[in-house]
Amino acid sequence: MNERYKRADFWSKIVIGAAMEVHKNKGPGLLESIYERCLCRELELRKVPAIGQMEVQIDYKGVVFRESLKLDFYVDDCLLVELKAVSTVLPIHKAQLFSYMKLLSAPIGLLINFHGNTIKEGTHRLILPEDRS
Repeated sequence: MNERYKRADFWSKIVIGAAMEVHKNKGPGLLESIYERCLCRELELRKVPAIGQMEVQIDYKGVVFRESLKLDFYVDDCLLVELKAVSTVLPIHKAQLFSYMKLLSAPIGLLINFHGNTIKEGTHRLILPEDRS
């Protein structure tokens, strides 16, 4: 198992615990932006090194440019976290997270939906196949 995957796996457990705390405290039914602000605070309290929107370098057929990604959290250069507050997680939500993971070579991504009764039922963990070992 590579080092970035190990770190991402470690942080994913802490991030899920933090999301569970926010969900327990606020419950379902709020706007995604509220959950994002609350989770940001919870991650700060747990000393999780997370950043929000960031600029990345993209190389496409010899053209290199920088573009801003509107991801919710990127933890310790290894774990992507996307939040939702929707009644149904759609395939496009997972596809977006997976695309961000590929751009950043993030071995693990979490899609956390605060709309459900529990965080457990609303959390989807994606893994880049080449980064598992």
